[in-house]
Amino acid sequence: MKKEQDLTEETTAGQELEEAAKAAEPEVAQEAESASQPEQAEQPEIKQTRMEPDPAEQLAAEKDKYLRLYAEYDNYRKRTAKEKTETYSHATAAAVETLLPALDSFSLALEAACTDEAYKTGMEKIYTQLNEALKKLGVREMEALGTPFDPNFHHAIKQAADTEYEEGMVCQVFQKGYLIGDRVIRHAMVAVAQ
Repeated sequence: MKKEQDLTEETTAGQELEEAAKAAEPEVAQEAESASQPEQAEQPEIKQTRMEPDPAEQLAAEKDKYLRLYAEYDNYRKRTAKEKTETYSHATAAAVETLLPALDSFSLALEAACTDEAYKTGMEKIYTQLNEALKKLGVREMEALGTPFDPNFHHAIKQAADTEYEEGMVCQVFQKGYLIGDRVIRHAMVAVAQ
C-alpha cells in the first residue's frame, strides 16, 4: 500500500513538472524573440543573495574595535596624568614665584648688621624653614656665580671688567635664580665678566 502511494505521489510530481515546463515554453520563446531584437533587449534581473558574514571576520572586526578603543583609553589616561602633573607643577611654580620676594628680603635682612643676637638667630631659623619648605616642593637655587653665562638660566644686567673671572663667566649675582626640576621659575640676575 505504501508503495502504491509513493508511486502516485511520484506520478503526480512528474505531471506537475511537465505542466510547469509546458507553461514556461512560451515565456522562453518570447525571451528568445526579445533577445534577437537588440533595441528592446533587457538585462535579466540578477538576484543578490545576502551572505551571512563569516564569524572569523566578525571576531576580527570586533577585536580591532576593542584594540582601538583600548589604545584610545590608554592615550587618554596618559594624557590626563601628564596634564595633572603639569597643572601641579604650574601651580607650585606660581605659588613659589610669589614667595621669592619675601625670601630675598629675608636674605638681605640676614646680611644686614644686627646687634641683637636673639633676633638674628630667629631670622636665620625662619629663613632655614622657608628654604626647607621650598626643597620639599622640589625648588632649588640656581648655581650662578663662577659659571659660564647661559641665557636660558641667567639674565645679564651688566658687563663687568673683572680680573678674577674669565670672559663670559658670571662674576656677580644680584638676584638668585630658582628652578623646579629643569624648569626655570626665576632667572638669576647677574653681571658677566668682559
